[in-house]
Amino acid sequence: MKVFFCFWRGAVVFFAILLAVHVSHATNAKTAPRRSTAKQTRVSENRKARRNLSRLRHHRRVATRRRYSQRYRTSSFANDATEGDITEGEDPIVRAAAVDALGNMNGTVVAIEPSTGRILAMVNQKLALSAGAQPCSTIKIPVALAAIEEGIVDKDTEIQVGRRSSISMTEALAHSNNPYFEALGRKLGFKKVQYYSHLFGLGELAGYQIDGEQRGVYPAKEIPARLGGVGKMCSFGEGVSMTPLQLGALTAALANGGTLYYLQHPESPDEVEDFQPRSKRHLDLTNVLPEIRDGMLGAVHYGTARHLRTSFTEEEVLGKTGTCSHAGTRFGWFASYADASADSRDVVVVVFLRGGRPTFGPKAAEIAGRVYRNLYDHSFFTARAAEGTSAVPVDRR
Repeated sequence: MKVFFCFWRGAVVFFAILLAVHVSHATNAKTAPRRSTAKQTRVSENRKARRNLSRLRHHRRVATRRRYSQRYRTSSFANDATEGDITEGEDPIVRAAAVDALGNMNGTVVAIEPSTGRILAMVNQKLALSAGAQPCSTIKIPVALAAIEEGIVDKDTEIQVGRRSSISMTEALAHSNNPYFEALGRKLGFKKVQYYSHLFGLGELAGYQIDGEQRGVYPAKEIPARLGGVGKMCSFGEGVSMTPLQLGALTAALANGGTLYYLQHPESPDEVEDFQPRSKRHLDLTNVLPEIRDGMLGAVHYGTARHLRTSFTEEEVLGKTGTCSHAGTRFGWFASYADASADSRDVVVVVFLRGGRPTFGPKAAEIAGRVYRNLYDHSFFTARAAEGTSAVPVDRR
């Protein structure tokens, strides 16, 4: 009996413990919603943080897409660039140097004798004589000349280009600073920009009786403000179409001191023998050229065209690059001239490339460097006797 009583008491205690555990679970179940609410509050706070982080990631992805989303439909390479070229009147050394330097890139190389306007070589003549393309940052050359001529700046004039930074004309040319030239464009105004652009040969034929040459386009009015207005016209050449021959003629005028020649492309040895320079007009660049010289020299030494010096350092080269894209095609420009000694042969080299991502201004400068390298290796820059030719002013018909 005593044993039974102990057993019964133990059972009661056991069931009491089970009941206590059950009550505890029930109580926890009733209070669970409160804990769930607390968790939901914390989740809500985390959601806000996640939304903010997601928003930041979205903006970063959008920025990345904007940077890389453009799809180019034009190839940067071509295997038949020289097909159909007329070469009988070209300088064979210059021609070979240019063809070798261009390789299989989709582009053109135009080499010009700046003292006469003779085209020594024109590789891929179909492209060189085409309607042209947006000049990109090479438009900065005529804009710089116009701003200096108008007394707005000199080579040391600094313009604020950022919240805490300002640079000079020399640095702006060397590094192709867009805000600097946008500011110059706004200071000049469209009418003056248009006047000087036409004065320097944009919007008109650069050659004399060259079959197939086109004029390019310089707009009759300022592009809309939503496209950047005159500022974008002066930094990227927005709305402008320039040909390699036009850029070559202007660069030749810089190299020879101010004479804008009609470019001529002899097509036979007889035409070479009878060649006479033909002057279009003289540009008064006496006080202007020294102001842009350091900037164009700086572009080659430490700026956007420094890749040129990987191939050629024997002579000083002055130049200006340009890179931009339009309608699925990317453009790479480089205009340059070798500043050889007084008793050496001078040459202007203009490179224009079309294509996709591998196409850009520094690549064009690299190709020009190979042209100069090839010319130097074939003694192109050695002293020679003067040919005795003189410029013959003519009226354009």
